Amino acid sequence: MIERYSIPEMSEIWTIESRYSRWLQIELLAVEARARSGSVPEEDLELIRKNASFDVERANEIEKIVRHDVIAFLTSVSESLGSESRHIHYGMTSSDILDTCLATQIKDSGALIMNELDALGEALRGLVGRTRGIICIGRSHGMFAEPTTLGLKFAGFYSEYLRVRKRLEEGLRSACVGKLSGAVGTYAHLDPSVEEYVCSRLGIGIENVATQVVARDRHSDFIYALAALGGLLERLGTEVRHLQRSEVGEVEESFGKGQKGSSAMPHKRNPIISERLCGLARMLRGYLIPSLENTVLWHERDISHSSAERFIFPDACGISLYALRKAVTMVSGLRVLREAVAANIDSAGDRFYSQTIMLALIDAGLTREEAYKLVQDVAMRAMESGRRFLDMVKTDPSVGAYLSAFQINRRCALEYHLRNEDNTLNRLGLIHDD
Repeated sequence: MIERYSIPEMSEIWTIESRYSRWLQIELLAVEARARSGSVPEEDLELIRKNASFDVERANEIEKIVRHDVIAFLTSVSESLGSESRHIHYGMTSSDILDTCLATQIKDSGALIMNELDALGEALRGLVGRTRGIICIGRSHGMFAEPTTLGLKFAGFYSEYLRVRKRLEEGLRSACVGKLSGAVGTYAHLDPSVEEYVCSRLGIGIENVATQVVARDRHSDFIYALAALGGLLERLGTEVRHLQRSEVGEVEESFGKGQKGSSAMPHKRNPIISERLCGLARMLRGYLIPSLENTVLWHERDISHSSAERFIFPDACGISLYALRKAVTMVSGLRVLREAVAANIDSAGDRFYSQTIMLALIDAGLTREEAYKLVQDVAMRAMESGRRFLDMVKTDPSVGAYLSAFQINRRCALEYHLRNEDNTLNRLGLIHDD
């Protein structure tokens, strides 16, 4: 992650120091497991526990020669030990510590992301509560459609948050597995009990059938969950951006004291957070493609996935956490400009009652095609003449043959139109019946 978008607690998980510390922890747990079965003398275990360490700079020097980061690390560790070093990495292959370490990094990163995702869920819940019952004009194709409420609009994002959360849980469950089964996954030189002990202590699952690596479709499940998270954030950001446009002006991102909107135009207050969310979401989707391509490896393994993953996981996790924190700030501080919302409803006129009239005519006995043609004709004449649609409907003899002015007034009311708002919100547990 570049510094501008880095969050320290996430960045720390993916440092080389953290990586080596996790490798060493896995190696020590494996020695513990073998000591429990009597394969390692207790005194050697204690020496390893006491003295085993690594030096990043020394490991870097060794890697320049051996061109293998795991061997460089193991050599550095062996230099901190005596003859007991023979128990380190016994019966293991590089991927045993690489993939098991990766599982712990994803697990810890996922916990940070999940906590922030839940903070966004709470912020969205609060926004729905603040906007429940505020009638606004709905839009399809960017054009005035029918009335809805801001509460229903933002409830849709809360519903998507619930789905994203489920995907993230499933993605973490899929990706957070390790393996200590040796060179091609056959446990030829290491008893399966060692793997069970190590993974249990680390709080991760076990790959059911490992080759030399954990299957990469597991990791693509996790990256897909992050890409889907990006989709939520971009859809939310896009909605805020549109609603903040000068021509709409129904909401506005918070604007702090001393904040500047434009280097050239002092009057500007721009939707910078929502725009940033849209850009970062593109990055998250971008990481999904190489993650999917990483699932296809030669035979029991190759390392074509390795270089790509060094970018994918730190960046995707870092972007997700940063973007979520920005989204929480945006949603929590979002201003709702009620006067503009009401003005846009007024400017929409009353042609949005066209479906209401059409259905009333169908109820009165017309076919759908007949009712549609009749109402469309009145609506187009109302739009072109600038007259109110309902006034023209009430005086149109073709409509009057089926509907009275009383029937029209009873059905063409905003309260009637939006009477089911609470029912929808109740589905999500956002309000509760008394």
